[in-house]
Amino acid sequence: MDTCPCGKSVPYAECCGSIINGARLAETAEELMRARYAAYVNAEIDFLFETTHPSHRNGYDHAGTKQWAENSEWLGLEIVDSLQGGPDDTEGEVEFIARFREKTVACSHHERGRFKREGGRWYFTDGAMVKPKPAISTKISRNAPCPCGSGLKYKKCCG
Repeated sequence: MDTCPCGKSVPYAECCGSIINGARLAETAEELMRARYAAYVNAEIDFLFETTHPSHRNGYDHAGTKQWAENSEWLGLEIVDSLQGGPDDTEGEVEFIARFREKTVACSHHERGRFKREGGRWYFTDGAMVKPKPAISTKISRNAPCPCGSGLKYKKCCG
């Protein structure tokens, strides 16, 4: 069984393959996002172009996209969150992390992709990179309860 690269434990032909080859349309924005990831894995550049909203196709680089897709080792897709984008919606947003390797460098692409449905068909419109959350310094007061759970003050325990 050739499982789908989108991360579902389903054969590719029954999952994203059937969307990419035109046998069926993506029912949700997330389903289109998964199919677009699978299209990168398989360098299905025409599908990527066709599922980009027509008003966002200006400057699309077929050759560059194909070269990048073919020269990357695709390591997996993680769907972080989906907002709207259901079968009855006209807009949706999918936050995802696509992991891949370029040459010997492991990379991840963390994006909040926006999708629009027109004429019963979902399209990718644009996306925004998700910035890493800043590290939060948690300075503990000497007189605060110790975070280890001992019940003692921090200064008398781990401090």
